[in-house]
Amino acid sequence: MKIVPNRILAALLLFLSLGMQAQQRVEGVVEWDKTVHDFGDILASDGPVSCTFTLTNRSSKPIAIYNVISSCGCTDVTWTREPIPAGGKGTVKATYSNDEGAYPFDKNLTVYVSSLSKPVILKLRGSTHTKKQPLGELYTWRFGDLGLKTLDVKVGNLSQGQQKSGEMLVANLGGAPLKLEFSGVSAGLSLSVSPNPIPAGATATLAYTVDADRSRWGKNYYYATPVVNGKALRAGGGAPAEKSAPGAEAMLSDPNPRLGAGKGEIGFWAFTREDFNAWSAQQKAAGANPLFESSTFNFGKVKAGTRVRATFALTNKGKSDLTVYKIDSDSNRASVPTVPPLAPGAKTTLEFTLDTAGLPAGEVLVLLTLTTDSPLRPLVNLYITGFVN
Repeated sequence: MKIVPNRILAALLLFLSLGMQAQQRVEGVVEWDKTVHDFGDILASDGPVSCTFTLTNRSSKPIAIYNVISSCGCTDVTWTREPIPAGGKGTVKATYSNDEGAYPFDKNLTVYVSSLSKPVILKLRGSTHTKKQPLGELYTWRFGDLGLKTLDVKVGNLSQGQQKSGEMLVANLGGAPLKLEFSGVSAGLSLSVSPNPIPAGATATLAYTVDADRSRWGKNYYYATPVVNGKALRAGGGAPAEKSAPGAEAMLSDPNPRLGAGKGEIGFWAFTREDFNAWSAQQKAAGANPLFESSTFNFGKVKAGTRVRATFALTNKGKSDLTVYKIDSDSNRASVPTVPPLAPGAKTTLEFTLDTAGLPAGEVLVLLTLTTDSPLRPLVNLYITGFVN
């Protein structure tokens, strides 16, 4: 088996995790008002901060929250202990101690609910500072007086038949109230702002919801054009420089060309896959099962400008036809083949071409993600790696 070089293993962690986000209906049983709470920018002197997640029982029988586990001793949790009737509501309240220093934080709560086959992950996020900073230093992207921390918003994993929502803070960097609207909103995306108008020198919550669509698989972007006080403006400013994780410089991950300075949109992306929650154990056992001889193709050392041919041998070890809905590449330098349906026991070879022209010298790693109809392996990651002279 070909092995990914040790130096870039750390970089994979940046790309193999798709975060959970807010409002979500789970297995048709529970609907959460949010699964992410962003405290935004807080001060260490503020002391502990709290938030509440509310769930609604959408099933026809009582359910119960029987345990909540925090990923950190810095977070205390209480929750509704009594059974929640059909149509009723329960809560999970979390308090973050806010005593870990002046750093961004991202904490998980794992919630176990009766009638759900898997636990639900809730998240607490924010940034702690030692002193108050001007909004302009925190919200570095600007559309006129509208400030944002990012133009490229990760919504997270989305299953077919479901929707995913989240929230982000935006700021009015001007001296007068700011009315924020949107034009050119992609199908499947909805947005709302509260309060709106945004008071001068204050922040507001931008809530977003993405609906699944069977015409969209894998990674998809949804766009919107901010309209500030009746005017569609171009983005200015930029994101502060961030130090990469060790090995991350090897990743070929192209920025979205529709987003950035001088562009007029913000983007929300979600990764959509099949929903197998309603499948029985027998149905899952009879499904497709894609297996590769190796998940990594190492092209060795080549000169910049070489077109590398990477191949992966695939066999459907399952009992049903295999459909690959989509293949996503983090780099547009890698061609992406179309995969015809593969019968049980059938084999094929996937061939990718990587253009190394213009790449700096050093290690290279390209992540390829296959979205399939296999209940055993709905997502399959492949890697093209090597060294460019």
